[in-house]
Amino acid sequence: MSYCTFCKTLPLDNHHRIYHDKHYGFTISSDNILFERLVFEINQAGLSWDLILKKQDNFREAFDFFEINKVALYDEEKIAELLQNPGIIRNKLKVNAAIHNANVILDLQKQHGSFKNWIEHHHPKTKEEWVKIFKKTFKFTGGEIVNEFLMSTGYLPGAHDPDCEVGLFLKQKEVNQ
Repeated sequence: MSYCTFCKTLPLDNHHRIYHDKHYGFTISSDNILFERLVFEINQAGLSWDLILKKQDNFREAFDFFEINKVALYDEEKIAELLQNPGIIRNKLKVNAAIHNANVILDLQKQHGSFKNWIEHHHPKTKEEWVKIFKKTFKFTGGEIVNEFLMSTGYLPGAHDPDCEVGLFLKQKEVNQ
């Protein structure tokens, strides 16, 4: 069963349905929200997307609402606090990747004006090309993480079934831009 088909069966207030209908495959302008999505995808590795959606508010609070400038400055004390927080995924490699990647994004912002501009500079690419770029640039960004991050933010196709009304809306929106 595809994600779109699965979500159609859910109540409108279900976290999967909300994510599918309002976020999945939509372009994002805010660097902080792009960073948030990247951290969510990294934390999902080896776990279920359902778990990440259930914990997303906890993540936002624990990671200072993904303000890149703040996360980039996290020290050992903050890392220890995060690793004790049962509301998020307590994996040191993933926490360290978030901090490292925040610092990388700060550098990309200096060079390109924004994280979004950096992505746009490379767009369009194949999944394989994107994976090479992300692996060279960021930590903890394997093929599936990069694929889901870019599909979920509208840079790679495949987020929605061809007959999904959300996907059709997004295609129409692209045509009108």
